[in-house]
Amino acid sequence: MKDLQTFDDLIAQANQLNLYSKLVAQLNKDLGLANINLEFHADVLPTSLKLMLHEKVFELIQNKFMDYLNLLYIVDVSEAKIRELDGNDVLLMSENVTFLILKREWQKVYFRNQYS
Repeated sequence: MKDLQTFDDLIAQANQLNLYSKLVAQLNKDLGLANINLEFHADVLPTSLKLMLHEKVFELIQNKFMDYLNLLYIVDVSEAKIRELDGNDVLLMSENVTFLILKREWQKVYFRNQYS
């Protein structure tokens, strides 16, 4: 698995390996475990997935911070990577957190596919 720098890199790799639907399923599973009221259809467009998840992360940071922290815990996003982000611009931070969430979910799907 090469280092993913952008959302487009992540989606391209997921599509190349025919694992995009598994990425969506893993995201739905972890959102459910974190009691986040958001679920994606298996055929959701990547741009819609990113936009809707970004909106939800932004809302959680603004209004339900403990739920936001719980989501990060459930997804297993690196605390060090979250601390590296600039918290002054919440919109930009939520966009970066969205990418970190998707990147971690992709790692789970990728490794499960490679080693099972």
